[in-house]
Amino acid sequence: MSETVKILVIDDDESIRKVLKTILEDEGYTVDTAENGKEAIRKSKSKFYNIALIDIKLPDMEGTKLLTEMKETSPEMVKIIITGFPTMQNAIEAVNKGADGYVTKPIDDIDDLLNKIRENLKKQQEKKKFSEEKVAEFVESRAKELGYLP
Repeated sequence: MSETVKILVIDDDESIRKVLKTILEDEGYTVDTAENGKEAIRKSKSKFYNIALIDIKLPDMEGTKLLTEMKETSPEMVKIIITGFPTMQNAIEAVNKGADGYVTKPIDDIDDLLNKIRENLKKQQEKKKFSEEKVAEFVESRAKELGYLP
């Protein structure tokens, strides 16, 4: 992938933000952090992020509510829930509200998280390529219709 991948880590625990930021930057990603939902929403409105890693328990809102909010501001962003409170209920709720992945804390297997990130980035790139191809087909078809192309 030629363009820099941007990841937003949203967690109220500063040590988790720092550790994830370090690990992800070592993998070549550009990483920004937010300590609560409001900060994450503000940042996602002003910058594009490929991926958001969202803690399910934030001081100002539930991570599942943030999923819904971020779906509005950045529908193409991949959203992965990270939780120290894994239950079937919050896993189902996260998926129903648009989570693209679900990881439990403590993150014992960092490779699992990195693989989820890579898989989701690949899907994101495929969607983008498909969309670009569809737009190109539409433009070409419309140009022919209007007589600009033979």
